[in-house]
Order: sequence, then C-alpha cells, then structure tokens
Amino acid sequence: MGARVARLFRDFNLENRVHREIGKAKPEVAPRHLTHMDPVQSTEVTEINDAIHKRNDPLLGLLKSVYVESKDPTEAPKEVTEENVEERRPLKFNLPGDPYGMVELTDVPKGKLSIAEALKALNNHKNAPRTWTLDKVAQEYSLDLKDTKALLEHFIPFEVKIIPPKTKDDSKQIKDT
Repeated sequence: MGARVARLFRDFNLENRVHREIGKAKPEVAPRHLTHMDPVQSTEVTEINDAIHKRNDPLLGLLKSVYVESKDPTEAPKEVTEENVEERRPLKFNLPGDPYGMVELTDVPKGKLSIAEALKALNNHKNAPRTWTLDKVAQEYSLDLKDTKALLEHFIPFEVKIIPPKTKDDSKQIKDT
C-alpha cells in the first residue's frame, strides 16, 4: 500500500515538470582563466626555438662525412674466400631425429655449442667433475676458457628424480575390524 502512495506522489504532474526542465536555459560554461607567462620565460622559449631551427655547420659537416652503402638482396653473393670462412668443427653430440623442428646441424663454428652439446657438457661435468674439468670441456668443444668457466658456473642442468610409489607393505593403513 505504501508503494502505491509513493508512486502517486512521484508520478504526479510528471509531464509538466519534464517540459519545464527541458525548457530551461542551458547553464553557461565556466569562464577560462587567463594564463600569466613570465616575460623571462617567454624569451627563453623563443631562444630555444631559434636554437632548434638555426643551422649548425659543425654537425652538418659531420653528417656529410657519413657514407651509406646499400646492397641489393637479389644480387648473387660474393665468392667465399679463405679470410671470410670461420673455422668450424663437427658436432660431438646430436639429438636423434628432428629436434624442435629445426634443421639438423652437422657442424658449428669454433667457440660455439649447439643446445644438445651444451646440455651434454653440463651433464658430464655435473656427473663427473673430476674427469670433466674446466680445461677438458674447453678443449673437447673448442671453447674459450673464460666462456667455459662462465657456462659451468652459471648454468645447471635439470635433475629429474623419479620417486617410486609406496607399496602396500610400506604404507600404514587403518584396517577395519
């Protein structure tokens, strides 16, 4: 019953009130405040603009000394000379099949490792650090001694531990009586 009475007062003369509200003049926009700029600051701004657009001869001379040489990618490659060829070594270890969808590698540059070789070297050093010393790993894979030290110090291969399931004899169970 109370909702009906509230609705009557709320809806009383609603149309006239709406027309009166729509017919009112729109409120005026608040006036914009004038900005005050210091004369010192405005001269600084003009000086900066002048400096930006002024011609700088020393920089222009340096720019003229730059020489850009572009090559056509469709052009045939130059002949391979002995100077351009970097020393390569055959892979010591490779994963069977087509690993990770990559093309199978047959050799790598000296001083570099493939992923499979890096994992093998790390695992050998981890399992037998006395036989696979820093020097032996560097010599085996034609690596720099400093790079080999960083490799063995900062990278650790994952260790997978398989925990066997408990047998019924080992587990303690409450048996019903």
